[in-house]
Amino acid sequence: MLSSDQPVAPKARKAVKACGFAVLLSFGLSGCVEPLYGPKIGGVSIVPDMQAIKVEPIPDRIGHYLENELIFALNGTGSSPTPKYRLVVTVRERLSTPIVNTVTGEAQAGDVNIDADYRLYPIAGGGEPIASGNVTQFVVYDRSSQRLSNVRAARDAEIRNAKVLADQIRTRIAAALATRGS
Repeated sequence: MLSSDQPVAPKARKAVKACGFAVLLSFGLSGCVEPLYGPKIGGVSIVPDMQAIKVEPIPDRIGHYLENELIFALNGTGSSPTPKYRLVVTVRERLSTPIVNTVTGEAQAGDVNIDADYRLYPIAGGGEPIASGNVTQFVVYDRSSQRLSNVRAARDAEIRNAKVLADQIRTRIAAALATRGS
């Protein structure tokens, strides 16, 4: 008897049917998804609105990193369009040492936690924010017995946090502007 003459097992039939159903379902749902940054069904894009957001100055070193990352994430073109919105961000940073060597008493790891509250207002007046929320990010880094390497590692952790926070804020603002415009 040839292998092609053998009957197909019921489990294999079910698996083929399930795969076929999943493919058909994905074709049916493919028209329901539209890109966040691309043209919408009405032909309007949120990219010009994102570029027209003015980021208010954020104090402290982590604020400086986050402000620069937000400016680049929202308008990486280098152009300066007339602002339609202003973004106000407040940042809280906590440093901790979760792992301590019991023999030497020195920290072996550091933890940088950053909370950022953001509010997007129209530039022409106050009122309720268009988008608001809180994003949190933390990074763990290794510490050594060298003080300067610990300072640099903590600063690198802050920069990594700022990049992730800026990306999270940009995505949330884009979603709020996209749903507001439709």
